[in-house]
Amino acid sequence: MQVLVPYDVQEPKTRLSAVFDANQRQAFSRVMLDDVLRSLHKAGHDPIVLATAAIDCESSVIIDERPLTVAVNGEIDARDPPTGVVMADLGLVTAGALNRLFETPGDVVIAPGVGGGTNALVVRESAFQVDYHGLSFRDHCAAARQKGYEVSVVDSFRLAMDVDEPDNILEVLLHGEGCAREWLTNSGASVDQTGDEPTLSFSEELE
Repeated sequence: MQVLVPYDVQEPKTRLSAVFDANQRQAFSRVMLDDVLRSLHKAGHDPIVLATAAIDCESSVIIDERPLTVAVNGEIDARDPPTGVVMADLGLVTAGALNRLFETPGDVVIAPGVGGGTNALVVRESAFQVDYHGLSFRDHCAAARQKGYEVSVVDSFRLAMDVDEPDNILEVLLHGEGCAREWLTNSGASVDQTGDEPTLSFSEELE
């Protein structure tokens, strides 16, 4: 199966600007991408990075400056099914979680994200078109069923957590198994357990 990993090279993770500067956001997004690519390789796939600009990595890279939805649909149209699409910011991703996604039967297999997005999917009908605007998980399910396709939903904690907000960083520190967790720790992020609930804490150097 060919697996696409969309990646914004220029301005990734802008919603993390409250805790990371631009250079830190670039570095953090890159280690998450590398974690996703490593997990895909461990799962037995050769991923293709669908990047908005040139990027140096061990996987194949296709440069496409168009918006996410247009770029992904262009690649799905150009390929024989099945095609997988896995987001680059899945900070808890593992090969096991990805194998579960890829092995689930269905014309369209979707792993929803927290908040209603679509974090990963498998398209086995090339006429299916993605649309990543708004509540894309719900929209993708409706669009697939309207065409008469069998839809399977993969309820996965590790695939559901895309790192967009500062609160998501806490989940990576608590449950991450890849380089993203190590990068956060080295950058001064930690789990504060002094209160009733664990919270995200940063060293003075990072602040």
